[in-house]
Amino acid sequence: MGREKERMLAGEAYDPSAPELAADRQRARDRCRRYNATAPTETERRERLLRELFGEIRGDATVVPPFRCDYGYNVGVGDDFFANCGCVLLDVAPVSFGENCLLGPGVHVYTATHPIDPDERAAGREFGDPVAVGDDVWIGGRAVIAPGVSVGDGAVVAAGAVVVDDVPARTVVGGNPAEAIRRVDGEKGE
Repeated sequence: MGREKERMLAGEAYDPSAPELAADRQRARDRCRRYNATAPTETERRERLLRELFGEIRGDATVVPPFRCDYGYNVGVGDDFFANCGCVLLDVAPVSFGENCLLGPGVHVYTATHPIDPDERAAGREFGDPVAVGDDVWIGGRAVIAPGVSVGDGAVVAAGAVVVDDVPARTVVGGNPAEAIRRVDGEKGE
């Protein structure tokens, strides 16, 4: 494994133009292209391609095309994972989903981030911050999960929310930036 890939996987600043990483992204794009070209009746082919793309699938997983990711091998999903059409996972760092997770159409999950300082950013280095989603989570359509966010078990992310802070278990969040709306059991706020 090359040094830049090691740095990326360790969450350190790395050069995304490194040949090994460029080849890994091309491999993922090719697998996504082949996956996205499958017919709904090609369930076995879809399952095989998804298992080749994702780093870990623990049980059944359904991803409705089109789907995009950076590397794929940093994605892990639990049993009964469902992602509707148009989902994007920028997985330069681990993206993990627990069991029984539902992603609405157009959900974006980002782990890739860049330096705040413009001179450092212009140098072309980037880094990643993992995203972890617990069990029994529902993320509504067009929601965005930012780098470094954890979403607790049983949480709900409203459609269109932009989640920049951790979401406590059994909490409904919405808005931009997302804020607690209520507890799953009905209490208002946190």
